[in-house]
Amino acid sequence: MAAGIIPKRRPWDGIPGVPTVQRGAVVVKRYPIIPLVILVMLLVFPAITADWLAPHDHRVGDLHIVLVPPAWVDSSQSVQTVVDKVTDKETEISLNSARRNVKKGIAKIAGGGEETKLAIGDQVVREKIGGSWTYPLGTDKLGRDILSRIMHGARISLLVSSLAIFLGGGLGVALGLIAAYRGGLVDACIMRVVDIKLAFPSILLALVLVAVFEASLATVIVVISVLLWARFARVVRGEAISIKQRDFVDRARVSGASNIRIMVRHIFPNLVNTVVVLATLEVGHVIILESTLSFLGAGIPRPTPAWGVMVSDGRELITSAWWIFLFPTLAIVLTVLSMNLIGDWLRDKLDPKLRNV
Repeated sequence: MAAGIIPKRRPWDGIPGVPTVQRGAVVVKRYPIIPLVILVMLLVFPAITADWLAPHDHRVGDLHIVLVPPAWVDSSQSVQTVVDKVTDKETEISLNSARRNVKKGIAKIAGGGEETKLAIGDQVVREKIGGSWTYPLGTDKLGRDILSRIMHGARISLLVSSLAIFLGGGLGVALGLIAAYRGGLVDACIMRVVDIKLAFPSILLALVLVAVFEASLATVIVVISVLLWARFARVVRGEAISIKQRDFVDRARVSGASNIRIMVRHIFPNLVNTVVVLATLEVGHVIILESTLSFLGAGIPRPTPAWGVMVSDGRELITSAWWIFLFPTLAIVLTVLSMNLIGDWLRDKLDPKLRNV
């Protein structure tokens, strides 16, 4: 009788529910569950449900609730009430403005506004203002809800990335296929245009194109599409050249198939995995480009709540009202990171050479 090897019993094997937890750990390790959850919660779900689930109107502000901190922040935003000893006039100024300017005899009203002259010896009364769950992530300098604007900004990011990758990627794939299949002068001309395009800094070229046309959502989509096509063309050309030399392409050519049929029915299906992985990785690149253009004032025009616009609005108040800058920045970072992780996972799964690594 052959002796079998009895597996060693572990102390936790008899505990109810442990096998289920272990299977769940294997699933989390095998699939990018956390990046997918982050992507759905930050980008896809808010973009779809922003009109129904956003707690406030993202376009309307209230000057009575300017610079309200996040809900969990208790009495951290300090406001100074300056009392003129001569006129008894009270003016609210931010704590940082008070520290910088009261000694100079000038006070800047909290949230912006005109500067108020102070006499030496004016009384400064400190008052604490905390957050409220009515505005979970606080409000900006115009009294607009940060959470509502981030939810509607996710729609802008999803729309721009989807359309820009569809247009730019489609153009790049088509030109890459033509360059690889035709070869010769056609290949040389297309690749020299790709080299010229890649030689220009992306942001500089985008700023020039936006300056020529009127800044709008459509302009940003077209500009980013122009910036993307060269990446797809170069990658697709390299893959298509190797596929074109295989036997099934020669058999299709001998059987009388046209050039378009060979490219569409025989070469392109073998490029789908590469195109999907590249498109997934380019989503993060597109969001960065759109946010950068909006931050520089050459992207989505105000008052549309793009994430880059929100970051730009908060840079002047980063020391006193940090939440205006922080939360849209975190949304950009987490979304781009999640897309990159998902793209890496897709590359490992779709590439036969890496599938068993």
